[in-house]
Amino acid sequence: MELRKLLIFIIKGSDWEMKIVCIVQARVGSTRLPGKVLKTICGETVLAHDISRLRKVKNIDEIIVATTILEKDDAIVKECEKVKVRYFRGSEEDVLSRYYYAAKEAGADVIVRITSDCPLIDIEVTEKTIEFYLNNSYEYVSNTYERSFPRGFDTEVFSFKLLEKAFKEAKEEIYREHVTTYFWKNPEIFSIGCYKNDVDYSNYRLTLDTKEDFELIKIIYNKLYYKNKYFGFKDILKLFENNHELYSINEMVKQKEV
Repeated sequence: MELRKLLIFIIKGSDWEMKIVCIVQARVGSTRLPGKVLKTICGETVLAHDISRLRKVKNIDEIIVATTILEKDDAIVKECEKVKVRYFRGSEEDVLSRYYYAAKEAGADVIVRITSDCPLIDIEVTEKTIEFYLNNSYEYVSNTYERSFPRGFDTEVFSFKLLEKAFKEAKEEIYREHVTTYFWKNPEIFSIGCYKNDVDYSNYRLTLDTKEDFELIKIIYNKLYYKNKYFGFKDILKLFENNHELYSINEMVKQKEV
């Protein structure tokens, strides 16, 4: 039996089932590309593609979109209702509190954190990152702490208990705005694990922050989506190998520093 599940079996008993909830943060506001998660690719919004892919992740029990109480984010709610996914509305700036209350309302035992600007997120990579958390004794696991996957495949996993600790203890603005910063900025306090790939592909940028990113993602979808709706990173790699010019479309984009 997996180590973490064995401990749960001992503490809680065999009839207790751990609930793994994926919380996707989403809002209309964006400095560099406003409304990016509601932009359309192959007939569906970026957010809809996110949800569709995450529904294929075997070890996620429920998905919740965590958006804000701002009127402009009514559009996010409308899209959630359209794709029939649960949503929670909270603070725009205190994203940590938004996550905490969303997780609490859902009765989450384990949280998988995904951002809504990742319409190319790889189903298998997210599954294996969650498995890595479940099979080890780390308090916090991500595939970003030491990057080996493309930006855009970001997956973080941690317990509700740890989220609650951050919610109660983390007071600085940087911790409230970025949810998990309190964990990976304090490795002397928290036990941190990183799920890494055998090959370093961190030079690939497959996230959505700018118009250049959107241009690249649209091309990838138009090339692959109609052959396989849930195409993965291996398919993207092959596409890049046969179309070297794709890499240059957004290679000049600099990621914002936290």
